[in-house]
Amino acid sequence: MDDERLLIRPMTLADCDRVAEIRVRGWQSAYQGLIPRSYLDAMSIERDAERHRARSAQGDGSVVDLVAQRDGEVVGWACHGPYRDGEARTADAELYALYVDPPRYGTGIGHALLREALWNRTALGHERMYLWVLKGNGRARRLYERAGFEADGTEEPFEADGVPVPEVRYVRTLNEA
Repeated sequence: MDDERLLIRPMTLADCDRVAEIRVRGWQSAYQGLIPRSYLDAMSIERDAERHRARSAQGDGSVVDLVAQRDGEVVGWACHGPYRDGEARTADAELYALYVDPPRYGTGIGHALLREALWNRTALGHERMYLWVLKGNGRARRLYERAGFEADGTEEPFEADGVPVPEVRYVRTLNEA
């Protein structure tokens, strides 16, 4: 990875289409065999981009969207903010999403985005960061474990086209960032 050419910056409205493309293609690539094909095939870049635009317009600043840009092209996206415990927010932080353009997996982009999210939440005084990851997503789980996250034993499924898909919660103490 060439860190000098990788820029981590706040996401803008102009990035929403590319971020949606990365997210949808990321789901379709990383979650093959873990989520029903019908669910993945029904995902829409256009609907996802509109969701990003609407969320950005309604945001209160507590949720941070970051993009990784290399040679002028957005190649990754991360989103983090306060930990959501049901509908309530807690004093802890949560990494809501981390996606890299599938042809660029393994190039350090995900690590750079994660490092920036950890730094940001540490600077804001959060003590812990949580995240949820699909139980069968070995690539992502290895990334998080290399970054100091540990599964805390909490598992919860979400439903995709009537099929329960198990997720595992990870946690990391932030004063170690």
